[in-house]
This record gives sequence, C-alpha cells and structure tokens, in this order.
Amino acid sequence: MRVLVVEDERRLAESLRAGLTAEGYAVDVANNGRDALWLAGEHPYSAMILDIMLPGLNGYRVCQRLRATGDTTPILMLTAKDGEHDEIEALDTGADDFLPKPFSYPVLLSRLRALIRRGGSTQAGPLRLGDLELDPGTHRCRRGETEIPLTAKEFALLAYLLKRPGEVVTKGELLENLWDFASTATANVVEVHMSALRRKIDTPFGTETIRTVRGAGYLVVPHAA
Repeated sequence: MRVLVVEDERRLAESLRAGLTAEGYAVDVANNGRDALWLAGEHPYSAMILDIMLPGLNGYRVCQRLRATGDTTPILMLTAKDGEHDEIEALDTGADDFLPKPFSYPVLLSRLRALIRRGGSTQAGPLRLGDLELDPGTHRCRRGETEIPLTAKEFALLAYLLKRPGEVVTKGELLENLWDFASTATANVVEVHMSALRRKIDTPFGTETIRTVRGAGYLVVPHAA
C-alpha cells in the first residue's frame, strides 16, 4: 500500500517515512501543500497523512481542493494545534480523522490502518488462502500451525496478492503500489523479493501459492492447499 505523508517538519517527515516503510508501506513525502496536490494527482494512494500547518497552502486547503476534484483518499490530519475548532474545521473540509501533535506513533499506525480499512483498500481481519494465513493487524504469517517470518516487503507483497486471488498482477503494478515515488527499484527487484517469499511460504511445504505468468506477472492460485 502506498501512503503520502505531507509534513513540512523534515525530521518528523523522515521519521514517519522510516517507520511506515518498516511496516511495509510505500511512502512518498511532500513538504508543502502544492507538492502534495501534484503527487496526489499523479499517483493513487491508500491514505494520506496531512499536516495542517504547511507553507503556501495549508492542510485545510489541500484537503478541500482534493475533495472538490472527487478525490476520496482517506486523510488523517495532523496539527500542533488543539481544540474543538481545529478538529471541526479539519473534518468539515473533508478529512476522515484528526490527530493532534505530539502523538503516539502506535496510535497513528492504528488510526491509519482503520482509515485504509474503511476506505476499502484493505481487508479487515486475516487474509486466508487454504492453510495460509496472513494477519495485517499483528503482521504474522503462518501456514497451518507453522509461523513464517516475513520481511516488511515480503509481507506487503503477499498481502497485495492475496487480495487479488485468480487475477494476474503485473510487476509494474507491484512497483507502483509497494515502492515509493523516489525508489529506483526495477522489475528485477520484484523478482528477487518474490523468489524469497516463495522460498518461505511454498518450498518447505511442497505447495504453490504464487504462480508466474510468463510475460504478464504473478497469479495467486485460488485453491492453494
């Protein structure tokens, strides 16, 4: 899943990028409102974390303009301010949730996951295919009773594919949704991660979950056991 962080405090922006990346998100960062609008117009995002106090064009106006164009990306608004007026204005301009600074990072992650669920970009509860189970809430993967440790990127790849059983997903689509705008990742990088993922979830169990469709992409086998 791809998330846009809009924050002019660069240390906080980079801290959010690092933390969310470690959770398996692809993260783009904008340091002002106009760049945020441009990025939002160029790429589909699962959610946006939007600071209110931005140079040039503040978060209220960014949110207002996005909603005016029909953009329904779930928005979590951040602000150093506190009080009913700011929360009301944030929600009235189209934000989906509001979190005052300073905030708890685990709370931000929880709010973000909830927004994405409500936005329909992810499935609530564990993802299952045969005896394979992936739980986005706990970041745990298992086949039967066997726990399978996955890296953040492997987890993100598997989650994305499990939501599309029976559909061919291209490497380009995976790059678009699971790597950030500034990434130099190529199709070869996708292949490396996919190979590592298969060695963990399939090879030890003598099964096939992800099939390569030559010249097209990857297909989750609907009835993998």
